[in-house]
Amino acid sequence: MSFTGFPVAALDFYDDLEMDNTKTFWAEHKHVYEESVKAPMTALLAELEAEFGTAKIFRPYRDVRFAKDKTPYKTHQGAFLPTGPSTGRYVELSAPGVRVGAGFYEAAADRLGRIRTAIDEDRRGKELENLLADLVAGGWTIGGDKLKTSPRGYDATHPRIELLRHKSIALNKSYGFEPVIHSAELVDRVRADWRDVTPLLDWLDANA
Repeated sequence: MSFTGFPVAALDFYDDLEMDNTKTFWAEHKHVYEESVKAPMTALLAELEAEFGTAKIFRPYRDVRFAKDKTPYKTHQGAFLPTGPSTGRYVELSAPGVRVGAGFYEAAADRLGRIRTAIDEDRRGKELENLLADLVAGGWTIGGDKLKTSPRGYDATHPRIELLRHKSIALNKSYGFEPVIHSAELVDRVRADWRDVTPLLDWLDANA
């Protein structure tokens, strides 16, 4: 099946799931998930696969074993395409619409140390700053977990202290309810977005 857009029914499904996150609701509406969420997401990723590789579509079920929130189902459908450890491209559908993402969502201490060493160094640190500035100018926002204080060994007056505080770097661009999410044109938008973040992912691959 070719991608023709996410139907309005997909957004309505997640609106309703947020209000009634129960096994009863899921059983009665699973066909909506399969037809309006999973099928078009699979089709979207299939059209991007030749250029970017195979993405993982996340299961809709939450792991509630150690969670305080025991609701059984995720209120979004995400898909991740790795380019390195805990690093890669992302696309998500939820009640607020569609968003794309990229970056790294966690790093072991040694890997995070290498990233901070690169940020600290003038040449590589400025290169990352410039990459991020270009992406922000293109409509991306920068998020991720950050330390409230300076990481050990780095002064609070460091010119890139805000980047050094990051424990993860997540860039996001939201399409929300824009009409494009309901059309085949979304493939080209996501393709362009994923191309735009390639220099950032290359930097992370080279410096982590």
